[in-house]
Formats: sequence, structure tokens, C-alpha cells
Amino acid sequence: MCGRYLLRSPVDALRRAFGFVETPNLAPRYNIAPTQAAPAVRQRREPAGERTIQLLRWGLVPSWAKDLTIGARLINARAESLAEKPSFRSAFRKRRCLVPADGFYEWRAEGKRKQPYLIARRDEAPFAFAGLWERWTPKEKGTGPEFIDSFTIVTTDANALLKPLHERMPVILAPSDYSRWLDPDATIENLTSLLRPAPENWLEFYPIDPRVNAVRNDDAKLIEAVGPHTAALG
Repeated sequence: MCGRYLLRSPVDALRRAFGFVETPNLAPRYNIAPTQAAPAVRQRREPAGERTIQLLRWGLVPSWAKDLTIGARLINARAESLAEKPSFRSAFRKRRCLVPADGFYEWRAEGKRKQPYLIARRDEAPFAFAGLWERWTPKEKGTGPEFIDSFTIVTTDANALLKPLHERMPVILAPSDYSRWLDPDATIENLTSLLRPAPENWLEFYPIDPRVNAVRNDDAKLIEAVGPHTAALG
């Protein structure tokens, strides 16, 4: 699964990686949590193929939802059931996005406590989770924003490297697959092959301070290692 992640790369590096047209003012985020706003990259039909980045609410709120509370339960979407689940199937067909990240967190029970770990690319490059997005319109007008765009992160089985931490992991797309994932005309059959675990040699992990457990903590010290990288776990 993916319940917290970080995005600290400079905007210029993110533009090179994801090709969006804006130059947004994005502050480093070290502890992005559900229901918070976070950047997502989408593709416009006109101009054809143009990519754009905006802040979306993390936790998918389907268009038919009564209110926003459902989003807290839909922060992740299982790849195996995207095409069937009512909450995700329409977005899977029509509204896909890239969720930029520099790493994500997972917790492992060790004795009487849970030790947090940071998982990131070995080359420290930013990467993209496969995401879905939806637009929700409040039924009562004049009480808030006209609409709210939200997203969820697609998950799959963990690869061999990460399985000791958790049985699931987010789908991390290869840069060469970004265009296919964003293509509004891509078929379900053409997309399904992308929903696989990332290769083990892309990633590393290491233990970090439990301060990351508290959402209010959001600083660079959260990602400092307190133990060896990619430690062997028994």
C-alpha cells in the first residue's frame, strides 16, 4: 500500500521528468498524508498531449459520492480490480494521472513497535506512481469550491525486495510508460500490463526516525537514515 510519501525535487527537475507546461511554486514535502493536497500530472486533449500539473486532494472522491468522507478510504486502488470496482472503473478508463514522488514510507513490526522505512530510487531520481483522478461537485452550491479534484494511488503486489516490509506496493511507472498511462485513448488491455511491481534494482530502503509517524512533522530530517540501506530483514 502507500499511506505516506514525499516530494522534494526542485520544480525544474520535475518538469524535465514529467513534461508539464507550468512553473509551479512547489515547496518540498516530506510527509504527504491522505486528504492533503498534492501535485498530480494530467494530460489535456487540447492542445493534444499537453501535460499539466495541479494540486489534487489525496483520497479519491467519486462523482456520485454524497460527501468527501469516502476519500479517506480510497487513498489506494488495487490494480487487480480497477476495471470492476465502481469507485475506480470510470477513472481507470478515462481519468489517469501521474503522482510525482521522491520516495514513500512503509512500517514493519519490530518487537513492540513499528519501525518506519523510506523506500526510494537508488539513483535518487523522482518517479511517478500510477494514479487515477476524479472530479466531485458539491450538491449544495455556494458553500465552498465549485468542484474538488482528487486522486488515488494504484497498488500491486510487492516485489521481492519490499515484501519483507509489506505485501503491497504502489505501482511505479517507468518513464517510458508515462505517455501510455496518460493517453486518453489507451485501452484497458493496453494499460493492464503497466500495473506490475517495479524491478528490485530500481529501489532501496532504510530505517528512519519514528517522527514520521506524526503528520505534523514535515522536514528534511525525517528522511535521514538511522540504519543501513536495504538492510536484510529476517
